[in-house]
Amino acid sequence: MTVKEIFETMEYGPAPESDTEARAWLAKHDGQFGHFIGGSFTSLNDGFESCNPATGECLATLSQAGQADVDAAVAASRKAQGKWARLGGPGRARILYAIARLLQKHARLFAVVETLDNGKPIRESRDIDIPLAQRHFYYHAGMAQLMEEALPDTEPLGVCGQIIPWNFPLLMLAWKIAPALAMGNTVVLKPAEYTSLTALLFADICQQAGVPKGVVNIITGDGALGEMLVAADVDKIAFTGSTAVGRRIREATAGSGKALTLELGGKSPYIVFDDADLDSAVEGLVDAIWFNQGEVCCAGSRLLVQESVAEAFYTRLKARMDKLRIGDPLDKCIDIGAVVDPVQHAAITRLVDANTAGTRHVAAIQMPSEGCFYPPTLITGLTPSDALMQEEIFGPVLVATTFRTPGEAVEIANNTRYGLAATVWTENVNLALEIAPKLAAGVVWVNATNLFDAAAPFGGVRESGFGREGGWEGLRAYTKPRGKAKPLSRVEPSVGTGAASDPVDRTAKMYIGGKQARPDSGYSQTIFGNSGGLLGHVGLGSRKDVRNAVEAAQGAASWSRTTAHLRAQILYYIGENLSARADEFAHRIDAMTGGRQGAKEVEASIQRLFSAAAWADKYDGQTQSVPIRGVALAMKEPVGVIAALCADEAPLLGLVAAMAPAVAMGNRVVLAASEPYPLAATDFYQVLDTSDVPGGVVNILTGRHADLAPTMAAHLNVDAVWSFSSTELSAEIERASAGNLKRTWVNNGQTTDWFSPQTTRFLSQATEVKTIWVPYGE
Repeated sequence: MTVKEIFETMEYGPAPESDTEARAWLAKHDGQFGHFIGGSFTSLNDGFESCNPATGECLATLSQAGQADVDAAVAASRKAQGKWARLGGPGRARILYAIARLLQKHARLFAVVETLDNGKPIRESRDIDIPLAQRHFYYHAGMAQLMEEALPDTEPLGVCGQIIPWNFPLLMLAWKIAPALAMGNTVVLKPAEYTSLTALLFADICQQAGVPKGVVNIITGDGALGEMLVAADVDKIAFTGSTAVGRRIREATAGSGKALTLELGGKSPYIVFDDADLDSAVEGLVDAIWFNQGEVCCAGSRLLVQESVAEAFYTRLKARMDKLRIGDPLDKCIDIGAVVDPVQHAAITRLVDANTAGTRHVAAIQMPSEGCFYPPTLITGLTPSDALMQEEIFGPVLVATTFRTPGEAVEIANNTRYGLAATVWTENVNLALEIAPKLAAGVVWVNATNLFDAAAPFGGVRESGFGREGGWEGLRAYTKPRGKAKPLSRVEPSVGTGAASDPVDRTAKMYIGGKQARPDSGYSQTIFGNSGGLLGHVGLGSRKDVRNAVEAAQGAASWSRTTAHLRAQILYYIGENLSARADEFAHRIDAMTGGRQGAKEVEASIQRLFSAAAWADKYDGQTQSVPIRGVALAMKEPVGVIAALCADEAPLLGLVAAMAPAVAMGNRVVLAASEPYPLAATDFYQVLDTSDVPGGVVNILTGRHADLAPTMAAHLNVDAVWSFSSTELSAEIERASAGNLKRTWVNNGQTTDWFSPQTTRFLSQATEVKTIWVPYGE
């Protein structure tokens, strides 16, 4: 096409990016790659091909790792970890900074290799993926520099196993490796089978940057390799990928003591209100769903349009779709590249073809004659229950429905098992900031989409996983409190015979929905004092009691919407009322345990209540410094319903230490009292009754922890489970929690120093971070 023809037709001319340097790099390795273990590459073994999805061409032959390779990589990582940690934050910062500089120097090479291997347009690799990867290493070089000053009471976890997906190969590598290395960990990383080349190019960069041998190890292979890495002797697993695989990893790591973060799938709503700038919203939607061929976990794949503007919006959207360009990913004029692999192409086709609802519009554009390409597709007229409105397609397919009111928009948006991201499009800032907190999502974009930065936490809720990448929250996920805990021994109840000293029967009941409740089982447990005297009876809780308590907690959802000031006042009131009965509670604790620390425990409990009250309106979020004209607000929100198995050895303090921070942050709690010494908890609900605590905010069950824990962990309306029980239940809780991927915090059979102030640890566990991006300017 001549310049004259281009001018007359206004058609795009081809603008191909050269792949010469990328081909030279592949040729340097003879198109064959082993693993990167202990600072050097191994020889090729048991090879499989890595192909260009746009052409089907084999780019290189990679090695399939086996158990011996995993063991070697973990051993190299373990050997290097101590020295890497002792290098100190400033020493690690220099090396991370060197990596960032080298990523900049070789930016175009990385971009071309990424596009060849993944199929995404070169514009996206060049302008988004690679600069963001550089940004993560620069940002975390600064974090390493500050660690010893900002996080003095933490230490690295150790060896981290990291598994990343194929949609953003280098960027996901940066999200995982940069914070791990900054905090003094070493890593064994498994890139996706389809897209391992930029990870191997990164290994070259590590050698040039002077990364010590064994600090970064990269092993390649299929899903079986991922299973080996999860089972390996590592201290943490960080996984980004599908919800189904994340659930299996949660089950596999249950009870192992390994730290775990999961960034999983999504079905993110893209909400357009009738006052929105429709043309801007259309352009934003192009980025939301057709960016990276829709192969984005947080893609705005569910379009929700206010009914009054739906037809006008659909008309503009279809016109824009018909102008998208699909083709050679190395052409800088291309909007949409190739789907990563024929397997993924077939999965998209199968899901779309199985749908019989709504109306399908396929972009009227010229499709390549060969290669793994799928056309931009819009399906309107669906209902929230239709399969395509619920299932993650992970391709360039947008599904749509309408709503009438803001309340209905929120209801439809939250009608999903996922909770990764959401977009709100409106010119009314009041409406935007009213809707954003109501959305079940870890990230909300206002009048924008797919904004990311190393300083802004990213991650989901519900079945989109737990944990955050980026910011302080992502950093802390690679640390643990300094020091070593001691093993926790089972606390056995006292035994005895005879009648109670008081002939008046004061059988303690459970506390559910603000009322005393008899156990559904009809059974009671006898509680003896340390001297053998009968102190009373408590109910034996069962599955139905857990059900009733969770329903009561669900019914108290308005507690999460109360002001922090009000929550603080009620906590202060509880502390005051407990203080008025301090001698009584101290005597009860000493009678049950046979110790002499009852008074100390009561005083510590009062201080925990006051501390939680003090933090209620002070443990707030941050405004992150991000490189856009706008702000990223990292808001702390309550987790929801938290079920906690309270400490056996500290019958009052263990309960209060778990309850107070959770309630301060707006959560509702279901507490399983100390199993051997429950009477302190049943006395405590009398304090709650006189302290203006709304019914359902605090629910107290008694009984055997082994009976209550499985139901708590499996309950789909419980959002988190904590266990400080002396009964070893950690593995069972973590395994059962995989059903809805709820957060867990378990003791793994280790002691907790209940008399040591640690309210902020509980506050962190009691909150989720929601990042709300608000660009500004005309």
